[in-house]
Order: sequence, then structure tokens, then C-alpha cells
Amino acid sequence: MDFGLSDEQRLLIGTVRRFVDVELRPLERLVEDSGHLEPKVAEAIQAKSRTIGLYAMNMPEELGGGGLSTMDWMLVEEEFGRTTDILVRRAFGNIYDILLAGSDAQRERWLIPAIRGDRTFSIALTEAEAGSDAAAIRTRATPTDDGWSLTGQKQFISDAHFSDFYVLTAVTDPRAGARGISTFIVDRDLPGVTLGPDVPMMGLRGTTHAELTFENVNLGPESLLGEEGGGLKLALGTLGRVRLAQVGARAVGKSAMLLEMAVEHSRSRHQFGQPIGRFQSVGQMLADSAVEINAARLALWQAAWMMDQGKPARTQISAVKLQASETLGRVADRVVQIFGGSGYSKELAVERHYRDARVYRIFDGTSEIHRNVIARNLLAGDDGYKIPA
Repeated sequence: MDFGLSDEQRLLIGTVRRFVDVELRPLERLVEDSGHLEPKVAEAIQAKSRTIGLYAMNMPEELGGGGLSTMDWMLVEEEFGRTTDILVRRAFGNIYDILLAGSDAQRERWLIPAIRGDRTFSIALTEAEAGSDAAAIRTRATPTDDGWSLTGQKQFISDAHFSDFYVLTAVTDPRAGARGISTFIVDRDLPGVTLGPDVPMMGLRGTTHAELTFENVNLGPESLLGEEGGGLKLALGTLGRVRLAQVGARAVGKSAMLLEMAVEHSRSRHQFGQPIGRFQSVGQMLADSAVEINAARLALWQAAWMMDQGKPARTQISAVKLQASETLGRVADRVVQIFGGSGYSKELAVERHYRDARVYRIFDGTSEIHRNVIARNLLAGDDGYKIPA
């Protein structure tokens, strides 16, 4: 088993890290203070990203993307964790694998323009009564003579204001339970689509979160993504890599960055005539953080390797999401403690990262939900935790 990175992977990491450090991180304070990213600034950083081939790196090369393997994508996403969510969205795209399930016509109309940066979209799954329980949605798509009529609401939809179309789930057969849910592509400018105001959040400044309302929206048959009744399976299945990347890998990257900040502070901050890092209590917080980050990273790499090998990795994805997000929460808390009063102050970035870290244990399935998934899979006979005989 080889844990070494190839020269190509090291070059990729270095390129992304430089872009993040030089082009994005200097904008973080501007985003934090203003609460948004000016469109002209967003266009400029996207153009720079596209010029050096960093935009839509997770998409297949034959469709105009970067064609990265799952493992390479995770390496890149760890670097993304070192900056603010909205800057990553604008610089590298926020393009989900789910559209790969579309027909050729759907790819031409929605996916390929998104890969080029001409279109943008959001995933709209969450509802007031359907967060962790994705099958409890109430949004309905009723068959009509020429397609579907969509009615319902979605909430907490990230980047909804910036997107010009949405991929969402709706009930098409109320009698069939989870098998009666389908996935649709909905253009924002269709009559009956209403976008609510931004919902202020504790963290993730600059990324909007809004409610979407659909009132008798007429959808043509081309709006159905995948098979009728296969929507929940499609959404949960194709979003596995996204969960691994945008939560697992980014949580590892953010944790590592916070630990770097804590180590440097522990060297330079003096109390009682010595660096605070020499105090056993501080040293143990640094050590615990390093151990947990390394463990989460190795779990991430294992899951990515399994996916690249075509092996089922649902349990591993849930394990990484759980482990990495919980690790980030503990690391962020320790780092604030190490910085003391200055860590609690908005003058330093530590306070912002602490707020941003909290949502990682909530979105894309809460920690409790993923514990349930892991336990259910174990009881069903998943023995992926064992050493193969």
C-alpha cells in the first residue's frame, strides 16, 4: 500500500494552493465585512481560474472539465478548505455530478454550459419537514398532458440567488414512498418560480441561502432527470463524491490550516517567560489535533481510492463525513482556546473559521444521521472495517 503522492499530484496541489493563497485568501476579509462578493470580482477570479485549467476540475475531460480522479479531486478539495466557501464556488465552480445522469440533450442544455462557466446551478433538496429525512419531501410534480406541474417549497438553498437553474426532488407518486420521488431540472426564469430573500447564517458569509417557491410551474418532459421514481436514489447516489469532497476533504483542509495557525501562535506567543506551546496543556491540544487530522485524511484517501476502484463506499463516505466534520469542530474549538481572547475577537480569522466550522456537522446529513447509516450498514453485513483475509 503506497501513501506517496506522484509528481503530478504534488504539482496539482501546489498550483491550487498558490491560487488559493494569492488570489482568494486576500479577499476573505472583504467578503466577511461586506457579506457578499462583487460580481466583477467574481468574474475576474473565475477567468483567472479558467485560464490555468482549475475550473470544473471534477467534471469529465470529454465534457470540458478537468477529468480528475476521485483521489486527485480530494487532494484539490483539501486545499479549497483553506479559504471561504463563496470564493471556492466562484473560482472553481460548484458543479455537481448529478447532471452526469442526464441525457445528451440535457447535458448540452444544462451541464456543458455550467462546465464552461456560462450557467450556474444549485441542488435543492431541503424542505421545512425534510432535512435529514430526504424522503419526507412534500414538493409535488403532477403529470400533465405535456410534462409536469411543479408545486412546493425548498429552503436553505445555497447559492440560490447566483444560480440560473436548480436540480431538485419532487414527489411524482405519493403512494410509492421513496420510490415515488423524481428529480427535475428547473430554470429559474420559469413562470411560478419565486426566489426568497437571503437567510442570514452564523457563518459562510457571502454564500446566500434562500427559500424557493414553486407555484404550478410548467415543466416539459425534458426536465425529468433520470427515471421517474428514481429521483431519491439518483440524488443520494450521485452526491456521494460531492459529500466526500465538499465536506470531508474541505473539513480536513480547514482543520490542517487551523492547526498551522495554532502551532505558529504557540511558538510566538509568550507567557511566564516561555512560548505557550511548551505548556503541557497547549501541547496536548496540538498533538490531539494532529492525530485526528491525520486519521481523517487517511480515511478520506481510503474512501477516494475505493471509489476510483469502482468499489462500493457508502459506509466509508458516511464515516469520512462524520469523522472529518467532528474533527474540524474539535480542532476549531481548541484553536480558539489556544489563541485565548484574541481567538474570540473578530480581528483575527480564527473566530470566523470557528463559526464556519459549525455547519459541517449539519449539512449533507447530520453527524447523527451518518452514525445511523454506518450502524445500519454494519448490521446489514458490511464488513469494510475488517482487514481482508
